[in-house]
Amino acid sequence: MPLYPIESDPDPKDVQFLDEQIIDFNMAATGIRDGLRLAIFLRNEMNEIMAGVYGWTWGGTCEIRYLWVHANWRGRGIGRELMLQTEAEAIRRDCAQIVLDTHSFQALGFYTKLGYQISGAHQDYPKGHQIYYLEKKLSSF
Repeated sequence: MPLYPIESDPDPKDVQFLDEQIIDFNMAATGIRDGLRLAIFLRNEMNEIMAGVYGWTWGGTCEIRYLWVHANWRGRGIGRELMLQTEAEAIRRDCAQIVLDTHSFQALGFYTKLGYQISGAHQDYPKGHQIYYLEKKLSSF
């Protein structure tokens, strides 16, 4: 078997190409073509991102990929508000659930306080920690 080049810092356009191919395949395989990205950004007066959430909706599910709040802005309820806005938009897009993942050293307690439940986990990812998969059924369904 030939050895293919390994890239530690791939061109974002190449990664985007793979993403688009998977999306195209998934839509063709399921016939579900309602996928939309979802992002909310909070910026300071210099237009720098201080907090944000990013994910997508597809086939009745909202998947959150990233939620981040700048260290100086944490503890003010911004993350909670971003999640509530995301949930409202997911409901508007006819989603029945939200799914996401978080590591044991990140925001497990934050998400469980918002009503997310652990649906799975992997141990030692990264070594000495866990990754948790969470879900929340949305109340309008």
